[in-house]
Amino acid sequence: METNKWEGKRNMNEADEEEEEHENVEEDNKRKRVLTLSGRKLSGGGPTRPCCQVEQCTADMADAKQYHRRHKVCEFHSKSPVVLISGLHQRFCQQCSRFHLLAEFDEAKRSCRRRLAGHNERRRKISYDSHGESSS
Repeated sequence: METNKWEGKRNMNEADEEEEEHENVEEDNKRKRVLTLSGRKLSGGGPTRPCCQVEQCTADMADAKQYHRRHKVCEFHSKSPVVLISGLHQRFCQQCSRFHLLAEFDEAKRSCRRRLAGHNERRRKISYDSHGESSS
């Protein structure tokens, strides 16, 4: 009789585990459905259709340039002064090929301050070297 009591407890535990596992599977399926309903697939096997990162963008990127497909941004939004991504106002940086917050840009420029500073530093260095050599 003692063994039956333990077997009964074990069977109850197994039943609880199976029920919990079933709930987890259902939860995962709901998440998958939500992702596919939004038209964007975060991960998984097989080829995915390229889509723009910008919220509510429905641009067909199948015929877009390779650059735009690689960086997941349509041509329109790559040149837009303000876009909405994850609820934040951002702009696409031409130097970094990624989106940054608007605060990282000067006025209407399309390159972030950090990259512009590096670019200007290289320009100053080259012009200083060329002036230094010609004045000797």
